[in-house]
Amino acid sequence: MAQAADVQRSADFYHLLGMRIRDSLSNLSGYLQWVHLACEQAHLMLARASGPAVAQGAVLFYLYSPDLVALGQHLLAEGVKVSAISYPEYMPEGEVRLEDPDGYVLLIGQAG
Repeated sequence: MAQAADVQRSADFYHLLGMRIRDSLSNLSGYLQWVHLACEQAHLMLARASGPAVAQGAVLFYLYSPDLVALGQHLLAEGVKVSAISYPEYMPEGEVRLEDPDGYVLLIGQAG
């Protein structure tokens, strides 16, 4: 579970990666306080931060995409800053780096 300054904004961001809301909790004003997101076997819970959300530098999320090139193009078209594909020794099929709205680092590798 990660903290988010704005749970709806973060849920919208992860929707761009194919994650969908499975469950949620809103306050009396209708603002999302907690959300459970999922895409196939990947699950992520986000909770509203009680103060400014500060991403921990030691935490990163590693994801896989069946089509890294298409995902990168999709994210760029949506205004998300995505690195060029790199080919590190541990991921010779390719990998990109980006950050979510709260500054959490996401590395996405080419699946298969």
